[in-house]
Amino acid sequence: MKINLIEYFENTVDLFSGKVALVDANSELTFEKLQIRAKYVAVRIAQKNRIINRPIAIYLPKSNEAIVSFLATLYSGNCYAPLDTKNPISRIKSILQVLDPICIVTNNTYIANIKKCGLDIDIINLDELDLEKTNSIELNYNECIDVDPAYIIHTSGSTGVPKGVAISHRSIFDYINWAIDTFNITEMENIGNQAPFIFDNSTLDIYLMMFTGATLYLIPEQHFMFPVNLLEYLETKRINFIFWVPSVLINIANLKLLNSSRIPTVKKVLFAGEVMPTKHLNYWIQNLDKKVLFANLYGPTEITVDCTYHIVDRKYSDDEVLPIGKPCRNSDVLILNNENNIAKIGEHGELCVRGSSLSLGYWNNFERTKSFFTQNPLNKSYPEKIYRTGDIVYVNKKSEIIYVGRKDFQIKHLGYRIELGEIEHSILSVFNSINVCVLYDQSKGEIVLIYESKEEIPNSEFRIKLANVLSKYMIPTRYVKLDQLPTTNSGKIDRVYLNRSIIME
Repeated sequence: MKINLIEYFENTVDLFSGKVALVDANSELTFEKLQIRAKYVAVRIAQKNRIINRPIAIYLPKSNEAIVSFLATLYSGNCYAPLDTKNPISRIKSILQVLDPICIVTNNTYIANIKKCGLDIDIINLDELDLEKTNSIELNYNECIDVDPAYIIHTSGSTGVPKGVAISHRSIFDYINWAIDTFNITEMENIGNQAPFIFDNSTLDIYLMMFTGATLYLIPEQHFMFPVNLLEYLETKRINFIFWVPSVLINIANLKLLNSSRIPTVKKVLFAGEVMPTKHLNYWIQNLDKKVLFANLYGPTEITVDCTYHIVDRKYSDDEVLPIGKPCRNSDVLILNNENNIAKIGEHGELCVRGSSLSLGYWNNFERTKSFFTQNPLNKSYPEKIYRTGDIVYVNKKSEIIYVGRKDFQIKHLGYRIELGEIEHSILSVFNSINVCVLYDQSKGEIVLIYESKEEIPNSEFRIKLANVLSKYMIPTRYVKLDQLPTTNSGKIDRVYLNRSIIME
């Protein structure tokens, strides 16, 4: 029985030492080279810090050397925390102050930014190391057990200070082994990575490579701004597995790019992080090989990437809502109503999760951890934590979970409780070639539709078409056209920015 992530990686290196593991814009690494480089950096970490289960901050862009640093951290017996090199220095400093890492791994390009933070933290500059050297020092990873932290991902915090979500080795085992079995992942997979390493969707890409011997291609970020180049990259590199946010898939569908480029190598298309409009999914299904597997995954960072999934196994009309499906193996989903009882079929409730997928909590924030990771109200016999996601769902007659929206996306307008996600889904079901974000202007009592389109759409056209799919009180009263919707670093629509720049202007 394996008890830490490095044991899985070592097994893969033994089986596929000469096989290409990683490809970024500048280089490629075999599994053996990846191991050698990671061990050398791990020695540098261990030379000054012979302790385990402490955070190592990784301040590097998405690249092969970032993954080398993640592995080095795990070899040293510690947990890695990716930092966004595009963030303002003030945000990086606030994260580091809470994180309190034993060191920061960076390179010549970014070391000046770290020094601007003015913190007394050991800095490891990869450009000053000889990563080709081997070493014989004993590393600390054998001291780690499955409940120890493996990584810390930072998400936005309501107080302005990012929350560090700590994920254990065991949570990653369960998730990756479930994915391998469910989607039949082998060393033959060529994985096309979209998710930044500060976004937990990247966990699936990275660890499928580490566990199976698959090759991971870190697709250059600029390709996602030029979708024609993106599809060419997929075909040239013979990518057959992708796990992307829906916004990328929507953009390709809106541009009708699959009409001319069928990307025949792609065999598995997974998506998560946002609601996937059925209309745009149907475009992908209709324009790829009939044998391509499509799957909708759902889950917040706090439960190790995903806790439910739905393999698309039937036809859906454009106005149907795609299920988020059923729980992943060894995760249990509780849908609790306002009385903390299990919701009935069709009754809306909050999705809560129990099981080994739960994170360890928020790093250095016990109070916030206690407020979100609470006692299971259905268990009166012993302590058992559940995570309250804040997501509203229900179970349909097929026993599939249907996502409705966020508690905090739920508004009260004209006396009605409305889910903004429902409005977005309805708009996308009746309009071609647009992407949308719906917000609520509390001060004016207006539902605001912000849409991305090449051409201005008359407000009257919106109202006429939406009258067929929405109740009158749910139809937006203000319409804002943008050439492009802003996105976060993870590729999701940046609702915070839109709310600040358009609603609060």
